[in-house]
Amino acid sequence: MKLDTTKRKRYRVSNKVKKVASRDRFRLSISRSSKNIFAQIIDDNNNTTLISASSIEKDIKSASKVNKTELSKIVAEKLAKKAQEKKITKIFFDRGIYKYHGRIKIFAETLRKNGMDF
Repeated sequence: MKLDTTKRKRYRVSNKVKKVASRDRFRLSISRSSKNIFAQIIDDNNNTTLISASSIEKDIKSASKVNKTELSKIVAEKLAKKAQEKKITKIFFDRGIYKYHGRIKIFAETLRKNGMDF
C-alpha cells in the first residue's frame, strides 16, 4: 500500500516517539488547521485520550478576538492546567507532520513554562 507524503511524515514522527516511549510518559499529539489548534495527551499503552484542549472550545472561542499565536498560548496554558490537575508532568511531544516552528514552537514553549517536562 502506497502512502501519501503527509501520512508518511505522520507515521515517521509518531513511530519514533513511540519507540522511545516509556511507561511513565504519555504522548502529546498536536494538530492545527489554518485557524485553530488542537492538542491531546494520549496513553498509548491503553489507547485512550486522557486530556484534550482546542481553540474551538466555548470558553476560548468566546474570548475577544486574538491572533493565532496568542490562541496557541491560551490553549497550551489550558492543557497544562488540566494536566497538572491529573498530575501529568512528563510527556513526549508528537508534532506530527508540522515543523517545530511558529505556532507549534510557541505552543511547546508555553507548555514548558507551565511545568510540563519533555
